[in-house]
Amino acid sequence: MAIRGEERRAKIIEILTNATSAVKGSELAQTFGVSRQVIVNDISILRASHPDLMAVKAGYLLLKNAENRRVFKVKHTDEETEDELTLIVNLGGTVLDVFVEHKVYGTISAPLNIASVRDVKNFIADMKSGVSTPLKNITHGYHYHTVKARSEAILNEIEAGLKEKGYLIEVLSKTNIYTPKDYSES
Repeated sequence: MAIRGEERRAKIIEILTNATSAVKGSELAQTFGVSRQVIVNDISILRASHPDLMAVKAGYLLLKNAENRRVFKVKHTDEETEDELTLIVNLGGTVLDVFVEHKVYGTISAPLNIASVRDVKNFIADMKSGVSTPLKNITHGYHYHTVKARSEAILNEIEAGLKEKGYLIEVLSKTNIYTPKDYSES
């Protein structure tokens, strides 16, 4: 016997609450023995009472914590900076800062608070103005970004995207490295 809509939607919320990453609509359809379209309709209904329910490239997720952060050590060329930052914001991340670990001067950092494609374009325009060069250039391209996102699933997608592009060197926990300041409220 098929599960009724209201019960199915309650179970969808339960599944998404317990998930550690996005859940594909096709997986939910298979779990409940319904079509993918039924799941799309269920999600639409659920969004009215669960504004933290999001559709992302990898499926559906329920945002549990608005302050998930991860530090990514990356390396790329100046020409790839726009691509790197756009990838992060398009997946739902905010690039809070950039910092480098200089062998003589120690940690050198700057707040960025890049949260949209517009922010990326403005940053790139500032860099191209010739007034300054990217901070990463003093450490042969190696640098760090603290990235904030609404869920660990989004951070996982960002990590995978950076890795796929060849930018990712390492992922660090905030407790493993000094980050000079919390820029989220700047």
